[in-house]
Amino acid sequence: MSTINEIQDEIIEEFSDFDDWMDKYQLLIDLGSGQEPLDEAYKTDQNLIDGCQSRVWLQADLSDEGNIIFQAESDALIVKGIVSLLVRVLSGHTPDEILNSDLYFIEKIGLRKHLSPTRSNGLLAMLKQMKMYALVFKTKGLQ
Repeated sequence: MSTINEIQDEIIEEFSDFDDWMDKYQLLIDLGSGQEPLDEAYKTDQNLIDGCQSRVWLQADLSDEGNIIFQAESDALIVKGIVSLLVRVLSGHTPDEILNSDLYFIEKIGLRKHLSPTRSNGLLAMLKQMKMYALVFKTKGLQ
């Protein structure tokens, strides 16, 4: 399994192939389209992320090995691509790895400065929710 930073570096490499932001948006849309759809059972109000303009559902489960497995979906194409990147980077890692991660790929690919303020807030809300799940799973593991 690759580390969080190795996965971020892969994403930076993929996005560096494009100079034009329209191409990068298309890559985001393609990534979102290629994502496995979220099981309807997980599309609940409890899994909806507050702070996103579009609807984003996030499901987190702890594997037997102690890694968090994230699944997500959005009803907006670009947001679906963004959440698929976050899932790709953080899913399959331990709560500690997630909590201690510095997600530098968001800045390096220029994503934050090319998002509208509402999408940028949504990105932060998704990230916050993923870290919150990590904190909850870590706390449960300490009991």
